[in-house]
Order: sequence, then structure tokens, then C-alpha cells
Amino acid sequence: MFNIIRSEERYQADYGWLQTKYSFSFGPYYDPDNMEFGALRVLNDDIVAPGTGFDFHPHNNMEIVTYVISGELLHQDSMGHKEVIRGGEVQCMTAGTGIYHSETNPSSTQPVHLLQIWFYPEQQGLTPTYDQKAFPVREQKNMWIPVVTGHKTEEALHIHQDVSVSIATLEAGKTLTCEQASGRRFFLFVIEGACLVNGERLEAGDSIRAVGIEQLEVAGLSDVHLMWMDLA
Repeated sequence: MFNIIRSEERYQADYGWLQTKYSFSFGPYYDPDNMEFGALRVLNDDIVAPGTGFDFHPHNNMEIVTYVISGELLHQDSMGHKEVIRGGEVQCMTAGTGIYHSETNPSSTQPVHLLQIWFYPEQQGLTPTYDQKAFPVREQKNMWIPVVTGHKTEEALHIHQDVSVSIATLEAGKTLTCEQASGRRFFLFVIEGACLVNGERLEAGDSIRAVGIEQLEVAGLSDVHLMWMDLA
């Protein structure tokens, strides 16, 4: 299996304060053939207008990852956290037995662009947790930087699922390789720019879902910002 999903194939919505594109069924968009990819349940590509955002709402039994691409996102939750997530930072939250949180754009002038990603947890009823970290993805170019993993490491944030998420900025003319163990799932998402992946051209918002492939070769056609997920 090697499927390319083009950006324009994603469900798109404009709520005025929020412009979003859904990679999987979410909210008003329902497709029984596009509910998940392994443990990956949601990938929403959101642009939130200045001074607006998501009011307090509940979550449970989900591992939630937020990657801010540009701008700032103010997070507040029922665990007592009040944090600003800035461009290049990743937030990882275990909703577990239940949390409430809000996500708003504190700027009066600049939008915030982010990816909201949900994974099914390895078990139900986990204790809610919160973590956040900045990663030098725009400074350390032409290399994969692990940001979230189900394995305990000092470098990446921990998630309660057998997945690993890495981010890279690849310069035009440079190449990167993604290698995984046999039988695992590849999910590659182009955040910005254009590249060739195993000879196929991908542009911003395009993604690949692959199974039964152990290696992907990525070549930058321009400076390109990428996310790679290794999924069971």
C-alpha cells in the first residue's frame, strides 16, 4: 500500500475565526473509509485568527499532540496549566480519565498555524498529563528530529502508544531517508514546501500513507518542512 492524499482532497472548512483542513473524519466531516490510520485518529491543519480560538471543551482517552508551526497558542486546562506554545514547540497531552482545556490565539494581529493530532492510547483510563518542549527543527536542518515517541527518551516527549513522530526542515537539493521495521505504517505529511518522495512530487498539505514499505527517500525541491510518523 502506497497512497498519496493530496491537500485538496482533505475536507476543508472556513468558520471565519478558523480555517481548517481535516485529514480524517472529524466534526461535520464523516467518511467511514477514512476514520483512522493505525493509532492515528486525527490530523487537523488549523489556522486560528487573532484573538479567537477553541473555548473550554472536554477530552478523554486520547493522546493529543499539538505542533505550532507559526504564531502562538495559549493553552489552559483543568489540570491548572496555562502555557503559551510558540512556533517550533510541541505539546503532548494525555487526556486519559478526562480533562477540559481551551486553545486560543493571544495575538491581536497575527494568526497561529498549528497541527492538532490525536492518537488512540495504548490503554483506557490513564492519568491525565501535560508536557511541552521546543525543538530546533528550523536550525538543525537536513535531519529528522524526534519530537514524540512511545519509548522513554530524554530527547522526545512521551506518548502512551507505539508511535514515533519526527519533524525535519530539508533544504532544496538535499535528501533524507525514512526507515522503519517491516510491517509498520508510514505516514508522511508535507507541512510547507515541495519534495519528491520515492519519485512522487508532494507539496504543502499532501501526505502519504504506506504499509509494507520499509524505506522512503525524500528529496527537497524547495526548502521543505516535513512530519514523519512511524506507526504500528
